[in-house]
Amino acid sequence: QVRLVESGGGLVQAGGSLRLSCVASGIILRVNAMGWYRQAPGKQRELVATIPNSGTTNYADSVKGRFTISRDNAKNTVYLQMNSLKPEDTAVYYCNAEIGSWGKPTMYYWGQGTQVTVSS
Repeated sequence: QVRLVESGGGLVQAGGSLRLSCVASGIILRVNAMGWYRQAPGKQRELVATIPNSGTTNYADSVKGRFTISRDNAKNTVYLQMNSLKPEDTAVYYCNAEIGSWGKPTMYYWGQGTQVTVSS
């Protein structure tokens, strides 16, 4: 059973920083693209940033220059460093990863989400 578990969310003042982590566990053969999405109350889930197994990262315009996505392939972990946080960054942040596991086709998995709240 493949699982994604996020951590690192919390309450922070505007201008502050948080670092989110997401670990993929289970019988994993390969982790392809990984990414972060977020969903604010009353809004649709939106892409924040993605990082392929190799290649260039991709960011939503609203977070460019403030957020940095990175990964540690040896640990099947993806990170999201969030700086200069704004109240509009408040949302539940979800980890997403394309994973190939034993006996199953490659598919996308989601974490359970971690709350990020930015106070003004």
